[in-house]
Amino acid sequence: PLAEEPEGLGISKADSNIDMSVLEDCAREVLEPSAPRAFAVLDPIKLTITNWPEGKVEEFEADAHPKRPELGVRKIPFSGSVYIDAEDFNEEPPKGYFRLTPGGQARLRFAYVVTCDEVVKDKDGKVVELKCTYDPDTRAGATPEGAKKVKGIIQWVSEEHGVPCEVRLYDRLFKAASPGAEHDGDFLKDINPDSVRVVRGLAEPSVAGVAPGGHVQFERVGYFCADAEDSKEGGLVFNRVVPLRDTWAAKTPPPPKAQRGTK
Repeated sequence: PLAEEPEGLGISKADSNIDMSVLEDCAREVLEPSAPRAFAVLDPIKLTITNWPEGKVEEFEADAHPKRPELGVRKIPFSGSVYIDAEDFNEEPPKGYFRLTPGGQARLRFAYVVTCDEVVKDKDGKVVELKCTYDPDTRAGATPEGAKKVKGIIQWVSEEHGVPCEVRLYDRLFKAASPGAEHDGDFLKDINPDSVRVVRGLAEPSVAGVAPGGHVQFERVGYFCADAEDSKEGGLVFNRVVPLRDTWAAKTPPPPKAQRGTK
């Protein structure tokens, strides 16, 4: 990406600041066609399927890359206990929210439609488990005749087969496009306190094959690189290279409008 960025910018003798989004877009362009896909849950909530046959394990196939069939398929094991991401469940959903809600339905991607029957919380009121039932007639995208198609589709990782990993969520070092510009040059006042967060996640088994230095797209999350030094068998470490989309665009206020001179 660093080599490609100057190509797209051209050459100028004038001093200028290049927005960070330009570099991030270059990274996405490079990684999108090459990074294999995988499910990863970074803020897990346990989802238990109460009517799932005890001990049963199914396996679903998905493309390693949706546009590169030559990369083959990945096999994703599915059992009666999986983890979903916390953002895919909402007790008080806003309008237009189609993921899982109490009493509501959602499809576990590539697998089945589940209905949330019970919400389990800890002593502090935090949701720790969702007890659901599944419809066996909805396997792999099927919708039974006469049934309403479920809009919400969420990803998951099997509790039994998921691979634990450390995930380092790197973000922009500064909160401002021109650090220090509004603080008399003191750029330290524009340091982003959330420029890195470290979480413990769970990923599908295919990520175990990502070599140190290799890349993968965690679906709906972003592009990641297996740490060249710290990632190893039994202790996977992934560093975020770039999110799937520019999350800073909505946070950045528009530049002030130029004031017109008065007559």
